[in-house]
Amino acid sequence: MIKPYLKLTKPGIIGGNLVAAVGGVLLASQGNINWLLLLAVCVGTTLIVASGCVFNNVIDIDIDKLMKRTCERELVKKVVPVSHALMWASALCLAGFFILYQYTSLVAFQFGVLGFVVYVGFYSLYFKRKSVYGTLIGGLSGACPPVIGYCAVTGQFDTGAAVLFITFCLWQIPHSYAIAIYRFEDYKSASIPVLPVEIGIARARYHIIGYIIAFAMAALTLTYLGYAGSWYALGMGLVSLHWLYIAKVGYQKVPDTQWGKKMLLSSIFNIMVFCTLISLDFSSESLDENYQVNALPAVIMEPHS
Repeated sequence: MIKPYLKLTKPGIIGGNLVAAVGGVLLASQGNINWLLLLAVCVGTTLIVASGCVFNNVIDIDIDKLMKRTCERELVKKVVPVSHALMWASALCLAGFFILYQYTSLVAFQFGVLGFVVYVGFYSLYFKRKSVYGTLIGGLSGACPPVIGYCAVTGQFDTGAAVLFITFCLWQIPHSYAIAIYRFEDYKSASIPVLPVEIGIARARYHIIGYIIAFAMAALTLTYLGYAGSWYALGMGLVSLHWLYIAKVGYQKVPDTQWGKKMLLSSIFNIMVFCTLISLDFSSESLDENYQVNALPAVIMEPHS
């Protein structure tokens, strides 16, 4: 009976957010990894993201019924009662926030709250259904996990955290548009006002190209400011050019839905490379020498009063 409840948490989304959170921790740690802190970030972020996904499932029951991709979900098929799903989401939420607050930093906890409130309160309840800008709002939420990881280590929102936040916001938009193009008929059937449906795929493509260029520039800023090394810059330059090539040239070679799928896969590959490289090719030139990595063992021994 646990399997339907696990499916409600959308494990694929959890996995992507977890990779981003770990990348943020490792970038800020600069090789001096506090493994218990890393574990707390992983568990806390996983539980919060899982909670948000379950709440999203509850909110989107009516929409999910109309989409081929989602019409077999557990709440649509009434495999899990809505009341049970709400209790499950609440338990996950409370546990996740408790872990972030108790065992990481206040700033990391605050970004956990921000991501959750934006995703559940603003995006799922209103903007996804009512506004073409829903993707932009959702992007704010999707950019929080790497910042949670980073700020759990530094205890502050500095320039590196700001660059991470902006980079992930910019990545979220072409990624989400690619999903909408790949699943165009689903979004159209459910009357979800995403940009490719509202203005057409051909015009949305120019927005995608612009956001990919902006993403590449933001990502390379980490090297310019001294947070990441030259191998990181080379890797991100190459994968961004490949993503841009598919957006610019690949569009002319395949049907729209197939192009959308290629764009989606390319966006996932791009962000995985990003998270891997910031974890491995970091540079401490611009990190504030005055901050101290959170001493998690001491926090565990002396929890918040």
